[in-house]
Amino acid sequence: MANNYFQFKQFTVFQEGCAMKVTTDACLFGAWVAKIVADKSSLINESSILDIGTGTGLLSLMVAQKSSCTIDAVEIDGEAFSEASNNFENSSWRNRLTVFNDDVKKYQQENSLPYNFILTNPPFFDNDLKSNSSKRNLAMHCEQLSLEELLIAIKRLLNVDGYFAILLPHHRSTYFEELAAANGFHLAEKIVVKQTPSHSPFRTMLLFGNKKEEIVENEIIIKDGNIYTDNFSSLLKGYYLYL
Repeated sequence: MANNYFQFKQFTVFQEGCAMKVTTDACLFGAWVAKIVADKSSLINESSILDIGTGTGLLSLMVAQKSSCTIDAVEIDGEAFSEASNNFENSSWRNRLTVFNDDVKKYQQENSLPYNFILTNPPFFDNDLKSNSSKRNLAMHCEQLSLEELLIAIKRLLNVDGYFAILLPHHRSTYFEELAAANGFHLAEKIVVKQTPSHSPFRTMLLFGNKKEEIVENEIIIKDGNIYTDNFSSLLKGYYLYL
């Protein structure tokens, strides 16, 4: 059974009421996004970040730790929304974090001010084996939000000079890249994630913008044997207690 909380160096994520618990790949994605936001700080103003499908609020908290941005988060599930609200309120960045209990398809119709950066760890499984939990299926499967619908919302909510980042299963990344291109987005960065050197890739982290630029492609391996790799550790050392 997963712990009902996950302790980081500067904040705690309580997760008992959330179907999607804290995972290593989500932490890696959050740290990667936080670095991008810091590197592109001149392009991102103080109220320009949106987290779609925030769950526990993990990604928003990780980005808030490394930036001065104000972050809006959207979460459709009521219990996850309450969990994220409490996690935000108990953090040092409570004044810069706001979560809305809403469907992003509705949210994108009601909000006209664009964001300069959007991040999302969406429900990305489609026609895969489902669990007996309707909450977990909502969190993990494309029942309420397809990747096509997600892109429509991003296109509506993203500033013309903005970027968005997404975490996907590796086997769905090519499909999403083609879908994003068809919607006018350009791939800027692609990171393939492997558990160990001997494992096949299992996640892909993608960064897109509205303007064409040179594509950066890299690979991150989480562990070599029982030890975190240098690349993984360099991203997570500001967050994990024992790095």
